[in-house]
Amino acid sequence: MKEILKERGYKATPARLAILEIFIKSKAPLAAENVYKELKRSKKNKDINEATVYRTLSLFEEGKVLTKIDFRKGSVFFELNKKHHHHITCFKCDTVEEFESTAIEKVLGGIVRNSSKFINIKEHSLELFGLCKNCVA
Repeated sequence: MKEILKERGYKATPARLAILEIFIKSKAPLAAENVYKELKRSKKNKDINEATVYRTLSLFEEGKVLTKIDFRKGSVFFELNKKHHHHITCFKCDTVEEFESTAIEKVLGGIVRNSSKFINIKEHSLELFGLCKNCVA
């Protein structure tokens, strides 16, 4: 974890390390509120306040340690910046599944090739919403 912060020129403070550890252990994107609650559960991180969590998440997003995701739930979610992927989210139970698709990436390339105003895409996100198999049953 210290190496990740050092690569980006950040000091490895106890708060930053604790927040980063939560994301490394998490299997799903997290909102700031979830990160703060997780810190409060830990006996050694009780002194980290909510403002520190928000500042650290913002810093980590700027430094490309975390990626911001909009699940249309009123909160911004974050996850570790890793290999490019997309998400499918269940409207009913909030289950999130990651997926990759070369077909989608090809379609995006075609959109740019056919654009009269753009020559490239620097970044994009695709979030799909529906019902998972458990909620349909």
